[in-house]
Amino acid sequence: MQTIKIKNPVYLLDGYSMVGPLEGAGPLKDYFNYILKDDTLKEKTFEKSERRLLLDIINGAIEKSGLTKDDIEFFFGGDLLNQIVSSSFTARELSLPFIGMYSACATMAEGLGLSAIFVDNGLAENVIAGTCTHFSSAERQYRFPLELGNQRPPTAQWTITGGGASVVSKLKSKIRIIAVTFGRVVDFGIDDVNNMGAAMAPAACDTIFHHLKNLGRDSKDYDFIATGDLGKLGSEILIDLMERKGIILGKNYSDCGCMMFNKTQRVFMGGSGAGCSASVLNSYLIHKLKRGEFKRVLLVSTGALMSTTTSQQGDTIPGIAHAVELEYCKDDNMNSNRTKKKSKRIENINIDIKNKTNILNNTSMRKSKSNKKKLKSNTSTNNNSKRQTKESA
Repeated sequence: MQTIKIKNPVYLLDGYSMVGPLEGAGPLKDYFNYILKDDTLKEKTFEKSERRLLLDIINGAIEKSGLTKDDIEFFFGGDLLNQIVSSSFTARELSLPFIGMYSACATMAEGLGLSAIFVDNGLAENVIAGTCTHFSSAERQYRFPLELGNQRPPTAQWTITGGGASVVSKLKSKIRIIAVTFGRVVDFGIDDVNNMGAAMAPAACDTIFHHLKNLGRDSKDYDFIATGDLGKLGSEILIDLMERKGIILGKNYSDCGCMMFNKTQRVFMGGSGAGCSASVLNSYLIHKLKRGEFKRVLLVSTGALMSTTTSQQGDTIPGIAHAVELEYCKDDNMNSNRTKKKSKRIENINIDIKNKTNILNNTSMRKSKSNKKKLKSNTSTNNNSKRQTKESA
């Protein structure tokens, strides 16, 4: 079965999001953890900028979760850049066991789902999943060199500069991961690389339909359903496809690509890229879930499984979508485990300091006793010398 229920308590401990200047000027600007002023991140190439972006996101998520890098046991990562080099080079810097993935723009949900399964089955206690994209590196890899200034067709989307990472853990938080549905590859014959939304919408429909069917749910059971980056056109196609299956996506549905930018920003059909759903999840959605404003959320990251090679050879574009169900978990003692862990770490440090102090004190006492013995011995020798001198006299 496509849908895997998470049997044991598994939590999204915390997340971190970082976006570029254009994305930071959009409707979600108050939710992002960090907005870049310079999208080069002071690197020599945009590809190296993307690497640095993901590394900063991963480190930010770990720090925000209250854990350290030593607490993280696995890193699930992927991106769009060649052979997921941004994730691979980030893994090199982190020196963590690395599980690289490629589901194009569906990578965030895939990583989050696999992380939850690892923790659920006792394979790890704390793992991190993350991804990102950079507009400039994606443009010249998948489309045209930036210097050409090619005109965009109306169906085009804007690959966002940004991304996000989530720490998945046994430690309690207000966000619990309930179920994961891994999608099937669906291809409706779209071959236009400037129409990603139409290529991915059928896959999103297939995954959402099976997720609801397998769990016995209706779309109304969710406070919010978010697809990855279908954009305006792709979202409209998805709504029509779902309606044909008897499922109505109402006001509780939106697309991360549509949420990223406002109408005055000239991005045509909206945002796209692996970092699109990743940044929205780890900013807006986490914020709403933590506050209990959303009780149940379905994140459906969507991806177009194409490459420059396949598109140049005239192949159609296969689509994929993975879904993760998140639920608000009200628990007054939610931080007890994390607090205990921190307290234990502090206690161990204090014990270590105490042991070192005791060693120093014992050493000082031994030295003091030794000095006293030497002093007593010297005094005795001096007294004997004095007596011998008197007797001689």
